[in-house]
Amino acid sequence: MESDFDKTGDSPLPLGHPLAGQEHHLDGLRECGRLFHGRGWSVGTSSNYSVVLENDPVELIVTASGMDKGRLTRNDFVRIGPDGKPLFENQPRSSAETMLHVVLAQTPGTGCILHTHSVWGTLLSDYFFADRGFEIQGYEMLKGLEGVKTHQHRQWVPVFDNTQDIPSLAVQVEEALAREKEPLQHGFLIRNHGLYTWGHDLFAARRHVEIFEFLFECVGRKLNLPAK
Repeated sequence: MESDFDKTGDSPLPLGHPLAGQEHHLDGLRECGRLFHGRGWSVGTSSNYSVVLENDPVELIVTASGMDKGRLTRNDFVRIGPDGKPLFENQPRSSAETMLHVVLAQTPGTGCILHTHSVWGTLLSDYFFADRGFEIQGYEMLKGLEGVKTHQHRQWVPVFDNTQDIPSLAVQVEEALAREKEPLQHGFLIRNHGLYTWGHDLFAARRHVEIFEFLFECVGRKLNLPAK
């Protein structure tokens, strides 16, 4: 008879499983899923999360496609390589956006990538799309972004167009990351879609999600305030 413990997906993975020995990474991503689902940032089967095992060549553990992020088990993940494809046979299918994770994972020091779908992020991505992004400045919470020391920091949030051509979008993101002047940092939005952010580890990336979502709500609500 299967125990309740087994039903939760908390049992150790068997030897030979592609993710055996990576349970701490899996459980960290599962915790993110529960948190983000509870806050309305990863509802339905939206969003995808990954941890970086290697930067060069890229090796990732990423959420499988179509999974309820509030109820992830240790079996709901895929180990992939630099081409965005599973490294082992008989693994579930990963997200169609896996190549965005691969591109971001190539950034030195990146250990975790998180993608969410919130109401505020979605609305702002559409509202500011014509400007290709928007600036956030003056909020104390900006200091929650990695390397930011003052609330006077100016955070530019780029907005990329939504497309089913993920390889093309991945190239755009890669080019933005590599710019000599004002390279892409901390995160970006996809129009009518959601947020991508990353950090040196899972805790930093999760903090970035929380910081961005707080700031997005501030920006959105401020737009509705009456003029002085």
